[in-house]
Amino acid sequence: MRTFRRIFKTLFLLIILNISLIITLVNDLFAPSGDGWNPANILLKPVIYAALFAFFVMLEILPCYEKGLTFRLQLLAGGYELILISIYTLIAELCFIFLYLWPHMGLSRLFVINLAVAYCILLLHYLNGFWRTAFCSAQLGIGRRIVMFFFWWVFPVNVFLFYGWCSIVRRELLTAKNRYLLDTARVQNAVCRTRYPVVMVHGIFFRDWQYMNYWGRIPRALKQNGANIYYGRQQSSLAVADSAQELKAEIERVLELSGAEKVNIVAHSKGGLDARYAISKLGMAEHVASLTTINTPHRGCQFADALLSSLPDWMIHFASRRYNALFHALGDDKPDFLAGVSDLTAASCARFNEEVKDIPGIYYQSTMSKMRGFHSSFLPLSFTYLLSKHYEGDNDGLVSVTSASWGNYLGLVKADREGISHADMIDLTHKDIKGFDVSEFYVGLLADLKKQGF
Repeated sequence: MRTFRRIFKTLFLLIILNISLIITLVNDLFAPSGDGWNPANILLKPVIYAALFAFFVMLEILPCYEKGLTFRLQLLAGGYELILISIYTLIAELCFIFLYLWPHMGLSRLFVINLAVAYCILLLHYLNGFWRTAFCSAQLGIGRRIVMFFFWWVFPVNVFLFYGWCSIVRRELLTAKNRYLLDTARVQNAVCRTRYPVVMVHGIFFRDWQYMNYWGRIPRALKQNGANIYYGRQQSSLAVADSAQELKAEIERVLELSGAEKVNIVAHSKGGLDARYAISKLGMAEHVASLTTINTPHRGCQFADALLSSLPDWMIHFASRRYNALFHALGDDKPDFLAGVSDLTAASCARFNEEVKDIPGIYYQSTMSKMRGFHSSFLPLSFTYLLSKHYEGDNDGLVSVTSASWGNYLGLVKADREGISHADMIDLTHKDIKGFDVSEFYVGLLADLKKQGF
């Protein structure tokens, strides 16, 4: 069906590009002496032009519709469709020109004008598709966009760049479509409808903004599969004890709203420490069924110790003041950069683990990922990866592999070739990684909790 649709659109666009020549040829065929049926001399010609113009405008605005895709992905799919139709039409146009038009018309004035108009129309069609993909793709990356901006005109470099560009967009659309089909097929099973609601707890240097979800596409996938999702809503950077107090208040609110007796906590990064403190020190043990920690520094980050001890005090306090001012403007009441970072040092976490003990009856589990090199992520994670690599070995850009295991360790999450960074584990950049579907990973986590009766 998709192939037929593209052939149909290619043929119509080909007609639009050459309508003046086609009408002239038809006129010469049916009325070579100037008599008889002549579309140029009746109202049919303006009607044809108007109809083709309306079709062209519709094609530019609504090139296609793909069921199950979000508005952004609909725009992306439309852009990809426009690019493909441009390529198909260009090939067909060249064949039409050299095999039929040129032999019949030569380099006549009408022929040259038609070529110029056809080029402009086809360029407009292509640019519409190109800019749609450039603005709507979540996978192309800044680097590829910059390279394309500077080298789009350099042949044959632009051919290879364009091929890679289209391949990435196509893979992004296929991934989204396959995810939709999978979720649709199992929607009746509600594989993520756990016994208790799920509280997703964010890490440091972020918060649960209504403008940008910390967890990317993950909550949408979980809800589609039956999950009852809430958020930790603690401030971006506080001491663990203070964040735990905020988390406690939010858990109590969730229990009141949902009517449930307990919650399942899924926590990323420092959020895992906040959750452990709330459970063990703030009386939340009876209200928590399970705690799943993801890339949490249970044993701290040694490079944090090194930075705090080696950087001059004025630099640390300057960064702290700038951070606190920014996040206070963004909605935090009393952000405390230094307190949050200090609680993530290896020395602080060692004391934390001595004081904050696991509570019997609560299911603790953990998982972790790692980067393959500094190139696996963006700044600042590529820089902090090198620091952590120097002090602790394999890491995700912030947390070492050896620091993340707690309770039932589910092991290291892996992809086919790429590394999986601290940010990738929460889909912060909506990056599709070959061999690792982050949304499906969380669906699997909740489906397993459901099987265990949580």
